[in-house]
Amino acid sequence: MFKDKLYGIIVCLIIAIPALIAGNMFPIIGGPIIAIILGMIIAVFWKRRENFDEGISFTSKYVLQAAVVLLGFGLNLNVILATGIQSLPIIIGTIATALIVAYVMKRILNMEKNSAILIGVGSSICGGSAIAATAPVINANDEEVAQSISVIFFFNVLAAIIFPMLGKMLGFSTVSGDPFGIFAGTAINDTSSVTAAAATWDNMWGLGSQTLDKAATVKLTRTLAIIPITLALSLITQRQNNFNGEKFSLKRALPLFVVLFVVASIITTICVGFGVDANLFMPLKELSKFFIIMAMAAIGLNTDIVKLVKSGGKPITLGFTCWIAITVVSLLLQKFLGIW
Repeated sequence: MFKDKLYGIIVCLIIAIPALIAGNMFPIIGGPIIAIILGMIIAVFWKRRENFDEGISFTSKYVLQAAVVLLGFGLNLNVILATGIQSLPIIIGTIATALIVAYVMKRILNMEKNSAILIGVGSSICGGSAIAATAPVINANDEEVAQSISVIFFFNVLAAIIFPMLGKMLGFSTVSGDPFGIFAGTAINDTSSVTAAAATWDNMWGLGSQTLDKAATVKLTRTLAIIPITLALSLITQRQNNFNGEKFSLKRALPLFVVLFVVASIITTICVGFGVDANLFMPLKELSKFFIIMAMAAIGLNTDIVKLVKSGGKPITLGFTCWIAITVVSLLLQKFLGIW
C-alpha cells in the first residue's frame, strides 16, 4: 500500500528541498550530487529505518522513472533536428567512442558490468539523466548508480573548470560562440557543467549567450540518444535473461517509462508546432529535475559510503579514460569538419 511507502518518500522529499536550494546556489555541483552526499551521510548514522525502507526504495526506482518521463517534455524534436544537425556527426562519434572505451576498459579492469555500462552511458550521453534512464533497464542497484553518478560528477567539474582555458589554448573562435558551444555540448555530459563552461566562454569574450545557446541545443540533441541506447540495452538484458531460462517479455524488453519519455517529447513537439508556447512545459521540466534530486537522495540513503570509497579506483579510471577519449574525438571531429 502507498501508506507504507509514505514515510520513506517524505524523508527523501525533506532531503531534496535543501539539496535543490544548494544546487541552485552552486550550479557547478548541482542538486543531485548534493542530495546523494546528504543521503549517504545520513545513512551512516541512521540505523533503525525499517518503517522507511519501502518508501526509500520506491523513490529510488519509480520516482526516478517518473523523472525520465517528465524529461521528455523538455525536448522539442523540431528545434533539435533543425539546429543540432551540424553537431550530429560529433555527437554520434563521441557516443560511440565512450561506449567502446567503456566496454574495452571494463574487460581490462575486470569491472562489474553494470557500473561500466552506467559510466559509459553517463559519459557519452547526458550524465545523470542517462544514468537515471539506464539503471532500471539493466537492473542496477543503488550503490552502482551512486558510484556512477559520483564519477561522472567529478569529471564534469574538471571539464567546467579546464575547458574554457583549453579552448583559449587551442584557438577557438572568440567572435562566434558556435565552435566552443559544440565542443562543450559534445565533450561535457551534465547540463550544469555544460552550462557553466559555455557561460564562462561567453563572459570571457563578451558573446552574450551565443555559446550557451549552442551548447544547450547540442546537449538536448545528445539527450535523444537515451532512446536507442536504453532500448538496445533493454533488449540485450532481456536476451540474456532468455539464456537463463526466462521467457521473453515485451514489457521488460520495452520499458514503459522509456516509451512514455518518447511520447512526452512527441507531445511537446506537436504542441509547439501548433503554436503552443514552449514555456508551458517548463514546470514539468523543473519537476523532472526535482524528482531526480529526490531519487538521488533515496539512492544516497541506500548506499554504503565506506564501501563506495574503497571500490572507487576502477570506476574513476574508467571514467577518466572515457572523458579523455570523448574530449579528443570531439576536438578531432570538429577539426576535420572545419568547425574550428
